[in-house]
Amino acid sequence: MEEQKVIVCTDFKTEVQTFLSKMNYDKLFILTDENTLEKCYPLIKDIPVFQQSSAITIKVGDMNKNVEQLSIIWTALSNGGASRNSMLVNLGGGMVTDMGGFAGATFKRGLHTINIPTTLMASVDAAVGGKTGINFNGLKNEIGSFYVPECVFIDCEFLHTLDHDNILSGYAEMIKHALISSVDNYASVMLFDLDAKIDYAFLNKMVARSVEVKEEIVKKDPQEHNIRKALNFGHTIGHAYESLSFQKNTPLLHGFAVAAGIVSELYLSHVVCDFPMDKLRQVVYYIKEYYRPFHFDCNDYDTLYRLMTHDKKNEGGIINFTLLSQIGNVCINQQVSKEKILESLDFYRESFGV
Repeated sequence: MEEQKVIVCTDFKTEVQTFLSKMNYDKLFILTDENTLEKCYPLIKDIPVFQQSSAITIKVGDMNKNVEQLSIIWTALSNGGASRNSMLVNLGGGMVTDMGGFAGATFKRGLHTINIPTTLMASVDAAVGGKTGINFNGLKNEIGSFYVPECVFIDCEFLHTLDHDNILSGYAEMIKHALISSVDNYASVMLFDLDAKIDYAFLNKMVARSVEVKEEIVKKDPQEHNIRKALNFGHTIGHAYESLSFQKNTPLLHGFAVAAGIVSELYLSHVVCDFPMDKLRQVVYYIKEYYRPFHFDCNDYDTLYRLMTHDKKNEGGIINFTLLSQIGNVCINQQVSKEKILESLDFYRESFGV
């Protein structure tokens, strides 16, 4: 897989114009969802290279990250005369960059794509690293591929369009990146006040560091055979929480599910890999301060466990966890007994009083 190009912008419009004007493509399409069409497209439409583009718009929300909406993208590309030399610009959050990336990977076996993430979640995670996909059969990201965009343009100016929950959602991935990287990164992320008036210039610098963490890992292991599994910390249980929330018709934003998954998987890290209890308590306290609890009970445990068995890191039906022994010390391919996994669900409920 080719190396990704990520630009953390200082002059977004000039950098996009300069990059695209040097690219050789026959037609340009811009993919948005209904929200980013209204709130974000106006911020880019006056860039000269976009004057002759065709717009494709899909429904909002992760519940629409499905085959039906994917088909809308394919149909629009086909009807618009797209070729393998066309360019698809994915303007949106993780749902848009995931789906647009997968549409780009599969239409005529691959056309050019560019990601312009408009959420914090997409900026630090979904839009970077080349993973694409859709949800299928009630399971998160069940169908997908690795497909690296030509470039990812990150500009925190788009974050002004977000509500506070979506800032929190993306920040959960930054907490994860901090935990798997270094004590210094962990300290800076834990000190950031998410309730105060957000300093977007400072946040842009933190985003750049978070992206560097992911880029360094992806460069070493682009197709997730080994160390890239570090990026799944918090996600084995987090994805199960997220899928259960959709089944209960109380959908969690992805980052809220990841935050809950981090709590449970840090508990497993403590009991399996001796992760320090004082650091576990620090992270739980921080997450409790900002993130609403996910309500479930012991009657949901079997469903959650079954959902974990579908995780893509599993081998031979055995659940593989990514855990930590210290901040920055990642232990991949950890197999944990069902009893301890259920204990981690208890730990989350006890910590959050649910």
